[in-house]
Amino acid sequence: MPFAMMVVGVLTLIVSARGSVELGGLGSAVVGVGSACFGPLLGAAADRFGQRPTLLITAVVNSASLGALAWAAYSPLSIWAVFAAAFLVGASGPQTSPMSRSRLVTIIATQLPPERRPRTVSTVLAYESAADEVVFVFGPVIVGVLATAFGAWAPIAGAAVLTLFFVTAFALHRTGAPARSASERAAVLAPAAELRRPRLLVIVFGILTVGLVFGTTLTSLTAFMQDRGSPESAGLLYGIMGVGSAILAICVALFSPRFTLRYRWLLFAGFIVAGEVVLSAARDLGGVALGLAITGIGIGPLLVTLYSFGAQRSPEGRSATVMTMLGSGITLGQSAAAAITGLVAEQAGTAPAMLLPACAGALALAAGVANWFLTPPGRDRGRSRTVG
Repeated sequence: MPFAMMVVGVLTLIVSARGSVELGGLGSAVVGVGSACFGPLLGAAADRFGQRPTLLITAVVNSASLGALAWAAYSPLSIWAVFAAAFLVGASGPQTSPMSRSRLVTIIATQLPPERRPRTVSTVLAYESAADEVVFVFGPVIVGVLATAFGAWAPIAGAAVLTLFFVTAFALHRTGAPARSASERAAVLAPAAELRRPRLLVIVFGILTVGLVFGTTLTSLTAFMQDRGSPESAGLLYGIMGVGSAILAICVALFSPRFTLRYRWLLFAGFIVAGEVVLSAARDLGGVALGLAITGIGIGPLLVTLYSFGAQRSPEGRSATVMTMLGSGITLGQSAAAAITGLVAEQAGTAPAMLLPACAGALALAAGVANWFLTPPGRDRGRSRTVG
């Protein structure tokens, strides 16, 4: 939840403190860049030294960074000091969601018989993706409620408190203690070069395109509603996509194993393209709602598919690294797309901005085609490896 509050919370804070939407958008993008740059490094640290020390350190640093950001925004310091604090907020963001996935996949791979692993991994990742969808829909809503009730500083302060207490609890949970010592983990750690294999990088690119879909859709939708005098309603409309996506992500666990992952990627990316095309052609709220609903059919199941591929293709001992690479890919795509789409909407108008989500969906489909040729038949429904 704190992670879902940060980007919107930073935007709200800077706009309120500095009176500039442009600076607010740049501040939000800086948070995303910080997360994308350091998220995989935090995952690598967790793989080498364990999740517990990594999470305890980042919880403290991130809470302090959020406090520094709130102070800097209202201080006489230059905007560059604010951006520096925003970058540190993103860079130190505790990667709880990827690390949760890593823990669960490791438990499945080490404690369940081989025949139960594929279905259980699919179920667990479906739950995790649905949880992410719900959080990222309601996180901005909580930011709005706190900012309205107490001021723009409140969401940032709330995120700092949540991070300090609950990330610490997550770190101290018994699953946060590795079964092997640091030296034992280092002995079986796959070379970092394995993280650059095309079969893994195509998954990272695929999930980055999902972030592009998120960022282009929300920003263009905001411009669409701003033209109608109600920009604050964009979040409510966006929820149509998020809620539907969360429900369908859960349903992935019911799919037949014969409906393999590489087929799922193509099918659900196709739904995203179709939905975004409808959205780009919409001229009223009914058309917008329909486009978002169709897009939601594809988003949730595609995320589950991508994380399933990530679990399968994680090199030995690099599970947390891979999961944070995927999580950072979403954040980077969302931040970059939001900045670009906002610029297009401001300079060229809403209509061109509404075309960008369809372009992002087309990239997701293209990545699925590339993965099709990189995945031999039958290799995407095998048993989960031990990735702990």
